[in-house]
Amino acid sequence: MATCRARVAGDSQARGPASAIGDILAAVKVVIVGCGRVGSTLANDLAREGHEVAIIDISRRAFDRLEQNFSGQAILGSGIDQEILEQAGAEKADCFISVTNGDNRNIMSAQVAQEIFKIPRVMTRIYDPIRERVYREIGLYTFCPTVVGAAIARTFFESGAAEADRARHSVAASGASGGA
Repeated sequence: MATCRARVAGDSQARGPASAIGDILAAVKVVIVGCGRVGSTLANDLAREGHEVAIIDISRRAFDRLEQNFSGQAILGSGIDQEILEQAGAEKADCFISVTNGDNRNIMSAQVAQEIFKIPRVMTRIYDPIRERVYREIGLYTFCPTVVGAAIARTFFESGAAEADRARHSVAASGASGGA
């Protein structure tokens, strides 16, 4: 899995001095809101790679998805609550992603991360393609599974399975354990 590239040597958004290995630090601080399939997979992968991970969810049972030896911090609470984000270490975070099931919660928590905590790399999942486009245009880095899925289906219909597999694998090129 590719590492979060928040502290890149010479990056104007990097926080404080950094000794880079190549252009990526060995470890960064990541805050994840939402411990569903995407959030837990990302948290497990990043923690296993040695990154400092804090994951937030409103459901205690969601944390059952984390590996038994998860070395990160699991925080029960809402990702739009500034105190919960502070508890997760948002003020020192390099990367942030919100992947709850609710577009509104994802958007709000990402805006708080970006505007209040000034986290250099903020990303959010938005299921609604129209809203995703609007929020991308106002400065949030967004991704929309609806658009990605439709694009892969269209590629399959137009060009067949081999091209669709290439498209699918390019989306999953990060090497996440849940890959395509």
